[in-house]
Amino acid sequence: MPRIRLTPQRREFFDIYCAASANAVEISAKLLDLLEHFPDHAGLLREIKELEHEGDRLTHDVLYLLNRTFVTPFDRDDMYRLASALDDVCDYVDEAADNIDAYKVKVIPGRAKEQAIVIHRAAELLDEAVQLLEGFKDSRRQLVALRELEDEGDRIMREAVAELFRSGQDPLSIIRWKDIHEHLEEAVDACENAADVLEAILVKNR
Repeated sequence: MPRIRLTPQRREFFDIYCAASANAVEISAKLLDLLEHFPDHAGLLREIKELEHEGDRLTHDVLYLLNRTFVTPFDRDDMYRLASALDDVCDYVDEAADNIDAYKVKVIPGRAKEQAIVIHRAAELLDEAVQLLEGFKDSRRQLVALRELEDEGDRIMREAVAELFRSGQDPLSIIRWKDIHEHLEEAVDACENAADVLEAILVKNR
């Protein structure tokens, strides 16, 4: 006898999550372009800001749909946490890009570029995992690889800060770049946080 589904499959939720994770990939790609082609970054800061606004809009769409849906595809708290984690990736990328502009940075250190590469790779893995969310398909490979990237991001962050303090730069430059490195690391952490939420969802629904 076929199993009867008591939970309606609300495709809208899954479509929005996929759009949000794809948006995180796009904003991370723009960040990488910004750092690799700096100071030739005409338009990239604006595009990053627009993608951050798109992340906010998609998060709002999830919350709006949650408020209108009596029975959801999975736990409401997890749905909110996943939407927030995906949005956090965009927020931290945007903050890092904003600070690069506001601090009038002249040269991009290699470690910052390495961090941007990690963010982009983590966002791609996160997107792959989110694409598997509908039907609660197995995304363990992506989640394990993403956590390994977070470890790599931690290592790069430690080396970046150590190099800053050995660089002989003026204290203000050190403080500014430490702030930018921290926002870049927080973007990686947001990807891992989203991975933790996805893993919890899979455990509860398989």
